[in-house]
Amino acid sequence: MANFTVSPGVTTNELDQTFLTGQPVQAGAAIIGPTVKGPVEIPTLVTSYSQYTSLFGDSFITGGINYSYLTSIAAYNYFNYGGSSLLVARVASGSYTPAISNISNTVSSTNGTFATASIEISSSYTASAVGQVGGGVLKISVPSIGSTYTDYWLQHAPNIGANSYYDAASNVGYVSMSVQPTLIEFGTLIAGFINSTTNYQYNPTQIPTEINQLFSASFATNKLTIFPKQSSSLYNGTIIRMGAKPGNVIWGGAPDDNFVSSSIMVSGSDGVSSTAFTLETISQGIIMNNSGSEVSGSLVSGSKDNVRVEITNTNTGSGTFNVLVRQGNDTTNNKNILESFNGVNLDPNSDRFISLVIGDQKLAYNSTNNQMELSGSYPNISRYVRVKSINFPTPTYLNSNGTISNASYTSSLPINQSSSFSTATGTVASNVVSSMYDLIGTTTQGLIGSDYNNMVALFGNKEAYQFNLLFTPGLLNDKHTSVVSTIISNTQDRGDNLYVLDLIDYNGTVASTITQAQTRNTSYAASYWPWVRIVDPATGKQVWVPASTVIPGVYAFNDKVSAPWFAPAGINRGGLSTVLQAQFKLTQANKDSLYSNNINPLATLPRNGVVVFGQKTLQKQASALDRVNVRRLMIEMKNYIRQIADTVVFEQNTIATRNSFVARVTPFLEGIQQKQGLYAYKIIMDESNNGPAVIDQNQLVGQIYIQPTRTAEFISLDFILLPTGAEFPG
Repeated sequence: MANFTVSPGVTTNELDQTFLTGQPVQAGAAIIGPTVKGPVEIPTLVTSYSQYTSLFGDSFITGGINYSYLTSIAAYNYFNYGGSSLLVARVASGSYTPAISNISNTVSSTNGTFATASIEISSSYTASAVGQVGGGVLKISVPSIGSTYTDYWLQHAPNIGANSYYDAASNVGYVSMSVQPTLIEFGTLIAGFINSTTNYQYNPTQIPTEINQLFSASFATNKLTIFPKQSSSLYNGTIIRMGAKPGNVIWGGAPDDNFVSSSIMVSGSDGVSSTAFTLETISQGIIMNNSGSEVSGSLVSGSKDNVRVEITNTNTGSGTFNVLVRQGNDTTNNKNILESFNGVNLDPNSDRFISLVIGDQKLAYNSTNNQMELSGSYPNISRYVRVKSINFPTPTYLNSNGTISNASYTSSLPINQSSSFSTATGTVASNVVSSMYDLIGTTTQGLIGSDYNNMVALFGNKEAYQFNLLFTPGLLNDKHTSVVSTIISNTQDRGDNLYVLDLIDYNGTVASTITQAQTRNTSYAASYWPWVRIVDPATGKQVWVPASTVIPGVYAFNDKVSAPWFAPAGINRGGLSTVLQAQFKLTQANKDSLYSNNINPLATLPRNGVVVFGQKTLQKQASALDRVNVRRLMIEMKNYIRQIADTVVFEQNTIATRNSFVARVTPFLEGIQQKQGLYAYKIIMDESNNGPAVIDQNQLVGQIYIQPTRTAEFISLDFILLPTGAEFPG
């Protein structure tokens, strides 16, 4: 409208019609099912099949035979036909945990690999010591209770060599006391065996400093347990002894200068170190374990599905080192480095702090509140590992003068090393072989329907997870009715995606498939039949799979070459080139029966192979929404227009706001119309539906009328024969 001044003159108006309308945020597909590896019950977005196999694997071996989960085959088909993003939720049965790798440094360990020396006190005296060489229980016999003895102490001596021997038959070791070994005296007594009614107990608070430097001791009833602390050859073959100090009276007799006592030999080796920090795999399950001795620079249990870590270039001058994540089955001479993080450190105040550079966060599903809970302070940058813990941080490693602020920090740094991963739990179910491919029944790929419940519930939250297609290959309507019902209910509540489900197992017929379809009535789900035979892309074997395993490829190709409002069916967009054959070559009568009951047939056509020849949803009532292309058109429009509406919430309810909304929606609908998705449309958001009563209630009302295009599914061609010389109709 022109804006005139009161007095004569010229006014100018500026109308900017060059605003760029943002494109809708594209939501890809989602899939729920078992995988070879990967995080369990942690939805993870992948954007290519190579990324999928890197994180979730492709095949596994059990009983010496290769198998692939349907989840992996479906992911292959989706990306192979042009899919762009896939949200993967791995489900499993039983407990799954990640593997860990302890990265060592040169700080002395408080509990190394040395044997434990234990001493028990009994009630009768024997002259010799009896125990197990290397750290078993060792008994010291004493006379009857009533005498007073104090000043028992610990001493350590060099190897007594030939004066000890091992009796394999009785599995005990004997130490001869006839030869007195040279003793290294610590010089401080352990005042400690307290005479009680029945026991002599050790007071651990009185361990002298000298002994504390070399040993860590603890005491349970009548048993003293000793751990060597330091890494030194001093401990090789040494003896830990308990006895009375020379010259003191033992059980009322003469002073004992020969240390009548019992001994145990401690075995060990040099180089014991402690853990600088611990890494944890993001993937879970025993498939991530690869601990074991190296053979020619490779790990015995290393595989393409697990990883190892290597520390290089440790620099005590700067406090930095490199962390390399390597494929588990590589070799020292032929490294396959998956990720490298260079110049990291253990300084929490540095921008190269290892937790900051690699990440330390961990997600876990909480079934109580149906949420993913996040722990840790730094987002995960690595796709394979996270920092689980740091035992020896080096805060402000270098001071303002550029010198090391604490001399002990140098030994806190990890040494250059190659480290494997271990302690993960969780393995392939024992009944997986009997429930794979065409054997899927109530048990599917080693799982049961309830194993899917957590991720099905989590995907019910559309605010947290966006996708426009959902697949669960392996779940069957006839075998897993409860969980399928929940998925359909969630999908209808979300209103922003289409669920592709399988109705029946491999043994189903046309009649039994129709019976299953009649139990569902929704425009938010579609089903296809029969099963098909394909080449498993990971194993090369020909296997039977339900239709939902290959249908992701059809939808991906349809959206790539056309748009969601085109029918994902027919020769142009519904071809299944990876399918070798359909379980049944359907007759026209079969196809008629299936389609009239909202089941999309997989037809076998001459020269074209197996083709999707239907695009109905499972909605029983005849309407535009009983077609997949219309339902997906509505999903696309609602998702985008809602994103625009979100930006209007809490804005002023004025003509300007309403016009702005219409101006942003119009180009989007025009684009759909130009791409054959709509015949016509109209947007109403003005005074007619936003009167004073509506505005006073803080409401903004809009109405969008659309006429969706319909597909040509039934084509009639009349061939009319005319006599020679007859004129053709005008």
